[in-house]
Amino acid sequence: MRFCPSCGAAVTQRIPPGDHLPRSVCTACGTIHYRNPKLIAGCVPEHEGRILLCRRAIEPRRGYWTIPAGFMEIGETLQQAAARECMEEALAEVGIAGPCAIVHVLHAEQVHVMFRATLVAPQFGVGSESLETLLCEEREIPWPEIAFASVEFTLRRWLEDRAAGREELHFHTIE
Repeated sequence: MRFCPSCGAAVTQRIPPGDHLPRSVCTACGTIHYRNPKLIAGCVPEHEGRILLCRRAIEPRRGYWTIPAGFMEIGETLQQAAARECMEEALAEVGIAGPCAIVHVLHAEQVHVMFRATLVAPQFGVGSESLETLLCEEREIPWPEIAFASVEFTLRRWLEDRAAGREELHFHTIE
């Protein structure tokens, strides 16, 4: 950040009083501009033991498979964001259950919060951000073509939990 969004003056990097990290501080109005991670919300939609996957139609990782997920919007909960992303990417209505994984993606300045979900009906399609969708069994998951490490982590924990008959919350950090 070079200029203050509040007044247009130049900003400088310094540690404000009472803080411990350098921040962008306006040289004119003194506004402190914080840079915080972005929240990604998603889900593992399940129907009768099968998982709904989407092949990405957008970058990054166009053509690779993922679970429905995306940036959270202002005014919505994590659960609402996960359900909205499923509708946008797979034209599927889901019931959001408990959280499955929280993945800190440090290099992307993101936190991914992934939920367990159930398809309300076995109806789905191809949303504008997907090339195709697939309701697949575990053996059909295209592991080498999974788009992101956070998605692979989430899917593997979801499958492990299902096999063990449990529902745990898993944490992971990706540098």
